[in-house]
Amino acid sequence: NVRGVQGYTGTYKGVPVSVMASGMGMPSIGIYSYELFTQYDVESIIRVGSAGALQKDLKLGDVVAGMGACTNSNYAAQYGLGGTFAPIADFQLLSAAVESAKELGVRMDVVRAFGNLYSTDTFYDASNPSLKWADMGVLAIEMEAAALYCNAAYTKKRGLSLCSISDNILTGEELSPEARQTSFTAMMKIALETAVKMAAESKK
Repeated sequence: NVRGVQGYTGTYKGVPVSVMASGMGMPSIGIYSYELFTQYDVESIIRVGSAGALQKDLKLGDVVAGMGACTNSNYAAQYGLGGTFAPIADFQLLSAAVESAKELGVRMDVVRAFGNLYSTDTFYDASNPSLKWADMGVLAIEMEAAALYCNAAYTKKRGLSLCSISDNILTGEELSPEARQTSFTAMMKIALETAVKMAAESKK
């Protein structure tokens, strides 16, 4: 609460789950995820949030999972790699999320809902690069996944980004602010069921 961001820990199906805001953008989630991984013994972080679709067949409310995160950010430069790092999700988290979606009856198949996200530093981007990323098959645009995946890789932890489509950049469709607050339950249920599966796996 020092930075005015609330965090809560409760239980879901008997499994302790912590939920908190990550702020907006990679600098913000970069701080919170790093501290959770390194100071609070957190092993897995699932980001849930909204994203703008970059493919016409993605509908409002669809859930997409970021296998990878393209970015215009310089976040990974801190590691001094001398090349371009490709931030990717943790496969075990992703697999558990896919299984959970199937059990919940949420359509999240490979062709339609897995692939690259575009994590941007600029919400209002004067250069409007979205169509170029769409041409490369990138599913949707958001602002946090790349930093989360970098931090997870660096700390040897697990990260996954699940996003609900709030608008479509290509078609101009968008959900109302009220709908964004109340209709993203499928994404949240997938995340919670994934946490249950990961907890069961850790006990084996």
